[in-house]
Amino acid sequence: MTTIFSKIVKGEIPSYRIAENDRFYAFLDINPLAKGHTLVVPKKEIDYLFDLEDELLAGMNVFAKKIARAIEKVVPCKRIGVAVLGLEVPHAHIHLIPINSEADISFSRPKLKFSEAEFIELAEKISKEVKL
Repeated sequence: MTTIFSKIVKGEIPSYRIAENDRFYAFLDINPLAKGHTLVVPKKEIDYLFDLEDELLAGMNVFAKKIARAIEKVVPCKRIGVAVLGLEVPHAHIHLIPINSEADISFSRPKLKFSEAEFIELAEKISKEVKL
């Protein structure tokens, strides 16, 4: 079954793209917990993160690290929190969330709202900092 993330990767659904390579795609979460909240997905459609082949899982983490470093350069924060829930969309993905405390990564918190222009500007700023 094709997921919303697969449609985003294929360009069938618009996204605020941060970066991509032949195996992974990073884009801003449209229901963010924090400014700069980014999702990293494999282009290969696999439901559960720990069902990824070892090499693909390792590569996804290295890719996510590069995205996290770019986010840190644009969004003031103490750390980039990493969350893997895997229940909301049946496509392996990693949340990268700028945080200043543990409470900042609670998914029960209200989501932030940004205008399309704000999302576009933020995605462009982060994208310029990515070193793939």
